[in-house]
Amino acid sequence: MPPASNLHQDEILRPIVLIGLMGVGKSTVGRRLANRLRLSFVDSDHEIEEAAGLTIAEMFEKYGEEEFRDGERRVIARLIDGRPKVIATGGGAFMNDQTRSLILERATAIWLDADVHVLAERVGRRAGARPLLKGVDPHEKLAALAEVRNPVYALAPIHIRSRPLPHDATVDAILQALGR
Repeated sequence: MPPASNLHQDEILRPIVLIGLMGVGKSTVGRRLANRLRLSFVDSDHEIEEAAGLTIAEMFEKYGEEEFRDGERRVIARLIDGRPKVIATGGGAFMNDQTRSLILERATAIWLDADVHVLAERVGRRAGARPLLKGVDPHEKLAALAEVRNPVYALAPIHIRSRPLPHDATVDAILQALGR
């Protein structure tokens, strides 16, 4: 398959998977990107909640992060079925070796990245819905997560910086990286 930067619209043959820290806008940007590319959109967190009949916060509390990540891996494997679509993943999904290998082998991974202070402001509005932020300072936790996760996210072939601009600016940057 040609590099992502050389793809043309009629050559989108694989799913596009958005990765990155919580609050970077994977779901919002993903919906808009899918609309612009005329592809379907799937949020893996939503699919996990549907499959389990629980919220992600409830799964973390009831089963712990390790078991949640195993279920997340299975759901993402099901979503990456070879058909072109846009998939938004949870922030920790790409950290799982098996999930990461699957995404890199069978999809086009796009790392959405933003400054920690921008992410902290965004997630601070819904910190209660994010299990990893329960009872901690969002800025400190996101900085710690970025330190560990960003080198792994950097394995994605496409890296897009999300700035405090309208989400369509990020969509435009992705389309440009995809050669649109």
